Formats: sequence, C-alpha cells, structure tokens
Amino acid sequence: MTQDTNVKKTIVGLGEILWDIFPDSAKFGGAPANFACSAAGLKSIPAEVCMLSAVGNDALGQQAIQSLLGHNVCTDAIQQNAKATGQVNVTIDQHGSASYEFAADTAWDNLKWSDDFASLAANADAVCWGTLGQRSKHSQKVIQQFVSSTNPECLRVLDINLRSPFWNESLLKESLPMANILKCNEEELVVLSKIFDMSGDDHSILLQIQKRFGMKLVALTRGSRDSILVHETGATRQTETSQLPSIPTEVVDTVGAGDCFTAAIVLGMLGNMKLTHLHRWACQASAYVCSQAGATPRIPLHLHQP
Repeated sequence: MTQDTNVKKTIVGLGEILWDIFPDSAKFGGAPANFACSAAGLKSIPAEVCMLSAVGNDALGQQAIQSLLGHNVCTDAIQQNAKATGQVNVTIDQHGSASYEFAADTAWDNLKWSDDFASLAANADAVCWGTLGQRSKHSQKVIQQFVSSTNPECLRVLDINLRSPFWNESLLKESLPMANILKCNEEELVVLSKIFDMSGDDHSILLQIQKRFGMKLVALTRGSRDSILVHETGATRQTETSQLPSIPTEVVDTVGAGDCFTAAIVLGMLGNMKLTHLHRWACQASAYVCSQAGATPRIPLHLHQP
C-alpha cells in the first residue's frame, strides 16, 4: 500500500503532562505528551497533533506549554487548574533503564470534560492514552469519555504503561476493550496474560489478545532484544506478523523510546504503510531516542520519512 498524503490527520495525546526530574536536569515528559511530540516530529504525513491534559498555574506549567509548542504540538485544549504541574523523579541505572517516583494529586489528575475535548474526540483520526493518566477517578472518567466519543474508524491506541501502584485489574479490564491498538512491553504482557487467562509464548499471547479484543494491531517491545507486531489486515481479517531485532545503539536512557515507537506505528497505519515498513521505521526512530538524553529529542531529518 502507498501512503495517504492528501488528507490532514488529527492525532491526539491524551493524559499526563509532567516533568521528568533527573539528578542533574529537568526534562519535559509524560507518555502521551512524549507520543504527541514524537508524532509531530516524525512528520511522515500531513497531521495536526494535539495534546489534551492539564497543567498548573505555575512556572513548570508554562514551560510545558512552551515545550509542546516548540515541538509543533497544538495546546489549545490543555486545561489549567489550581493543582501543581506533574513531576516525576527519574533514576537511571547502570544499564540506562529508568525508574520513576510520581508526585500525587497533580494538575493532570484533575481533568474536566469540555467542549474542546468533545470537538477533538469527534474529529480525531488517532488517540493515544494509557493507564497512568487514569490513576484518579476524575481523569479516568474524562479519558474514557473521550475515547468512547471517537468515531469508529479512529485509531484508539492504548499504551498501558503500568506504573505501580497506579493501576489495577479492573482498570485494564475497562481499558482494553476500548482500544483497537495495544502497545506493551514484556512485563506488561505477563500481567495481561494472567488477568485474561492466556497461555503460550509471547507470539501466541499477542494473537490471543488481537482476536479476543478485535485489535487492528498489537505491538510488543522486548527491550534490546526485539519487537513483534501482530496486525489484522483489512476486510479479509487475516493476521500478519512482523518480528524485527532492536537496532543496536549506545543507550543514554530509554525514557520516551517506547512512546516514539508507538508514534511511528500510528503514523504508519494512518499513512497505509506496509507492516514491515512501518515496523522498521518504528525501530529506527525508537533507537534514536534511546541514544539521546530525555524523552523528546529533536528527530533528525533522515528519520522524518521512512
């Protein structure tokens, strides 16, 4: 298939905005925000990328808005409230892997449904959200209302992002049926297999998830090893699989790499790319992010077009 380059798409990141506080610096982040910045930065198809979240009436909130605008992400639907802008303390181990400590009851925990949200939901071609953004009942309700309000053809992308203790079995059982694309890592796949009583190797479990929930695509990332995509193809409803090794790179940190991987998959699907083509591009883009500090480095020109 060829890419659809004629119709401008609307892509939405939905959920947490926060700052990653490293030992020596602060970097803008939050998985849906990272996704939005990567989608805007990869530039493979004509698209408006929007972020739906909330920030506080504080300096970090203003800096978050400016960071998104600097990545060409629309901020018109970002709310401001009396809570502090989200923060998370990030620790990087000797292998470059990250661990996180999240501030409680921040701005993104207090989303409110608005006309801007309703309008974007009706017009979205893709929306990406996760489980962390739903840790409060307020934001969980708004996020699920947004996803439920999208049109049937919208790519509803769940990047489950399990951050303890901010998830439970019930949240996953509510969220998966709302999605038609799922992205997870090895640890998250183990959790899903237990909750939904699935057995077999990773590929078998991906196929079971795809079939049970009617997913258009299920993506599994396995760190420095490889990644697997299972895709349902068009009207025939047949499945095809792509498995590619991760691209060797000198890892600075892994923050944001998975979000960039997801963004490339979404852009590839909106552009009607062949599965192996979009998968290879996603691997290249995420490897680049691993080689850079922070979650949203500028995407170099050679990665804009796969």
